[in-house]
Amino acid sequence: MISADTRLGHELARMRRMEGIPFWSLLASASLVVGMGAGVVAKSVHAAAPAIASVDTGLVREALKLRLPKTRIGAIDCSRFGGLCEVVAGTTLFYVDRSARFLMIGRLYDMETRSDVTATRLLELNPDMLAAGAAGRRDDDDAQPAAATPAAAKVDLAQLPAGGAVHWGPANGPKLVVLSDFHCGYCRKLSAELARMGARVEERPISIFGAESRKLSEAVLCAADPAAAAHAAYADQAIAAGRKCDVSGLDANEAFARKHGFGGTPVIIRADGAVLQGFHTAEQLKAFVAGGRA
Repeated sequence: MISADTRLGHELARMRRMEGIPFWSLLASASLVVGMGAGVVAKSVHAAAPAIASVDTGLVREALKLRLPKTRIGAIDCSRFGGLCEVVAGTTLFYVDRSARFLMIGRLYDMETRSDVTATRLLELNPDMLAAGAAGRRDDDDAQPAAATPAAAKVDLAQLPAGGAVHWGPANGPKLVVLSDFHCGYCRKLSAELARMGARVEERPISIFGAESRKLSEAVLCAADPAAAAHAAYADQAIAAGRKCDVSGLDANEAFARKHGFGGTPVIIRADGAVLQGFHTAEQLKAFVAGGRA
């Protein structure tokens, strides 16, 4: 029987040449194995860390973009673990130093509280996947995450509610619905291309990167000017506290994404329900809107 630590070592040996979707699929699998090895976590962990100078997470994010250009980096937290920054990339959790030179995959253990911080955080980020992993985990080298629902090539936009959307762009521009996450780097790049082509965008946030993404989506949706707030979110600018508002539309967005197998962002949908996934240039988007292939 091969231990979780041994399997993790096998996966890490293949990291250098596998950046991109296959690379992070392996890391997600390894991280889930490590998390499940700690058993069921019943309470939240608040790791105690010595006081350190404030870290500019924007600089950490930029360094990671240079070193992992194909990876969608979500939330970054440098405030809790001494010299380490916690980084979320989809369902994967890893740690880097404050220069983002060194990357660590594995368990972070709080010796003072005797708690597995990594397992707790993974459970917070993706409880459904962890539960599935506990039920179906095998102990051989070929163990893989459960297969996701195949992504739909066409959807019925009538299934989406009126709420849960941020509208921006000229009213007479070509209309596109976009499923996005404000922590998604490719979504940020796409928003610039959508603006460049003059699209009328119906942006529907989904929380690919967990609780921090959901919190940001709610702040944007409830802002006095949601369109301006959406652009501010992509620019990593603070969003002024807004009014309390109905955020149930965000739940509908996420249910819609799960139903149609959309596990990443961005997802672009034209008026007839045809789907285009990933980042595309303004020229490609214009061809897609016209009924062709991007």
